[in-house]
Amino acid sequence: MYQSFFKRFIDFLGILAVLPFLLLILAMVAPIIYFTDKGPVFYNAYRMGKKGRRFKMFKFRSMKVNAPDLRNPDGSTYNAENDPRLTKIGRFLRKTSIDELPQLTLNMRNIN
Repeated sequence: MYQSFFKRFIDFLGILAVLPFLLLILAMVAPIIYFTDKGPVFYNAYRMGKKGRRFKMFKFRSMKVNAPDLRNPDGSTYNAENDPRLTKIGRFLRKTSIDELPQLTLNMRNIN
């Protein structure tokens, strides 16, 4: 019991320390995404989490609006550096993993 409480407490302190910097990055990146390719700033989808629980995942949108769902011959999703569906800013966001940052700020309630 104490281990899980201590871990949650450390996670909470960590996110509080990093939150101002994350919000600054979010405030700078969101308008760039919106103005380069009019549309939603965030992409969200449901994923399987711990113990099979579903949760809503948030990311910065890196693809063009209504991009087709491309698949490889084996059925896996197409994911390449020269993907034509990526926006210019989306290519940078993926390369630097900045597109993953909203998960930290928007899913704080899921820390377990």
